[in-house]
Amino acid sequence: MISLLRGRFALHSADGRLYAVLAACGFSLKAVFVKLAYAAGPVDALTLLALRMGFALPIFLWLLHKSANVSAPRLTRVDMGHVLLLAFLGYYLSSLFDFQGLVYITAGLERLILYVYPTLVLLMQAWMNKRRPDAKVAWALAICYLGLAIAFGHDIQQSGHGANVLTGAAWVFASAVTYALYYLGTGAVVTRLGSTRLAGLAGSASCVLVIAHFLLLGRIEVLSTLPLAVWTYALLMALISTVLPIWWLSMAIQRLGAERAATVGTLGPVLTIFAAWLLLAEPLSVLQLVGLGLVMLGVLRLKPPASTVKPEV
Repeated sequence: MISLLRGRFALHSADGRLYAVLAACGFSLKAVFVKLAYAAGPVDALTLLALRMGFALPIFLWLLHKSANVSAPRLTRVDMGHVLLLAFLGYYLSSLFDFQGLVYITAGLERLILYVYPTLVLLMQAWMNKRRPDAKVAWALAICYLGLAIAFGHDIQQSGHGANVLTGAAWVFASAVTYALYYLGTGAVVTRLGSTRLAGLAGSASCVLVIAHFLLLGRIEVLSTLPLAVWTYALLMALISTVLPIWWLSMAIQRLGAERAATVGTLGPVLTIFAAWLLLAEPLSVLQLVGLGLVMLGVLRLKPPASTVKPEV
């Protein structure tokens, strides 16, 4: 009997690891799909984001349906207000800033900049609690941002257009800031609504926000002239790099726990950099790998909280 239980637990954990790896792979391909779409035809950040969210909306609604539970608490006006705020920060603004940044910088640098969001979470928490980070946290921050500076310098040297790299990095860093604000805001809401339900609600709301933005200020006429490849990459992004990884991550957390699932998620930057090298022919150098290693080391030493299903912006 004990052997049977151990066998089932091992299988359960193996399933959890598989789901966590699938989520990390899906999230890591998002920037690659964006760069491929930009290369496939003349499409701006808002139009591409609107296509992604348009394809993702029905799947988010399906995710919401999957998380439906008779015993789940009914949504109050306060809950809806929190969900709308989180959707505005975590999926709408962060995604818009991120897509705009990818017009100018490589997928590898974008992933590293986004990956430092735990440092921003800790700095915001320290500011709110009026408490200075201790020496251990300060060293981790220094290691992390040293690695980012090395990767940043590598991209400036490779591109030959420092102004473009600065512009793109500023957009993506703004995305990381709004994402960190989303992360801070999920704590109270996720306990009441549940991670999958919150992801479905916030994702659906953000899709509506993005589509409304596009209908009001976007160039609707360009949709008829976009190459088929752009539509294809937007669909792949919605499926493989948006909704499915959120569901996979929730399954991994259910089987492994938040901390172990988040540890597997640290593969993200490595997967993005190698996928960008393989599919986009982005340069891969020792200097870039050193920067990647330092950023990952710094973030892992911080051990940020992993209590929510974190969306990909």
